[in-house]
Amino acid sequence: MTIDKTQPCLCGSGQSYADCCGLFHDTTRLPASAEALMRSRFSAYALKKVDYLLSSWSESTRPADIDFSKETAQWQSLQIIARKKGGPMDAKGVVEFKAFYCQDGIACFMHEISRFVKTDQRWQYLDGVIKATGKVETDQSAGRNSLCACGSGKKFKRCCGK
Repeated sequence: MTIDKTQPCLCGSGQSYADCCGLFHDTTRLPASAEALMRSRFSAYALKKVDYLLSSWSESTRPADIDFSKETAQWQSLQIIARKKGGPMDAKGVVEFKAFYCQDGIACFMHEISRFVKTDQRWQYLDGVIKATGKVETDQSAGRNSLCACGSGKKFKRCCGK
């Protein structure tokens, strides 16, 4: 997946990609909070930016590589549920979120609580606990022109219904 830098950022901040996660992905800026890092990592997953994902992962828990070759999920939107600490003056933070995606034409979600640490003034993903995954419940009467249940804001026919 590629993104036009003028399009809204995939993380749901309301800013353009160029003014939001794009600044982190091209290393122009570092995320100032655990939530900002979480948002940038969501966008990086959607865009399959392996180098960014690995560099933003704590060395103590980082995998050797990330293989997207069998990845079939199309990441659509992110909903931040809660955050604990993780600000500019903190050393640790927790972000609870739901990530919505489409897989095989089905709107799905993943609910996770992620932990972050700050090392040398840089936020890094430590680990996470997946609380739930599943299909997004939809109104059976919704048609192809209805908003997609994954939360992307697009019509179903232009999102998970492709």
